[in-house]
Amino acid sequence: MNDPAIRLELVAAPDDAVREAILAPLVAHNDAMVGPTARHPVAIVLRDAAGDIVGGLWGMTGFSWLFVQYLAVAPALKGQGHGRALMLAAEDEARRFACVGIWLDTFSFQARGFYEKLGYDVVGRIDDFPPGEARFFLRKRID
Repeated sequence: MNDPAIRLELVAAPDDAVREAILAPLVAHNDAMVGPTARHPVAIVLRDAAGDIVGGLWGMTGFSWLFVQYLAVAPALKGQGHGRALMLAAEDEARRFACVGIWLDTFSFQARGFYEKLGYDVVGRIDDFPPGEARFFLRKRID
């Protein structure tokens, strides 16, 4: 750090404004390198009879891919096809946004086999994340 006017600061309570400010130069660089990309949030929910959200999928499109950040189904609803239905709906949304594929990550104690049954391939792995387990990165082309 050669510029004395620039200082490091740990933000105790970061918010969306801080996130966006940090992200801005990265987005500008990426757009300069490969052209701008449309980013669209994707949210698909499962509701019970009372209208309460009991699971769902959260993701974001960008660079012609959908990143599935979260997929969750209430424990009492697991094994009934809801997760599969959420992923198929996400594929439909990804196609609607002209995505070529979907990518996501999962832990060894979560749902790697579930995603592989849906046609996802492991493209990366980090061992001991968390210690004694592994984190997997998967993708599926849909084009």
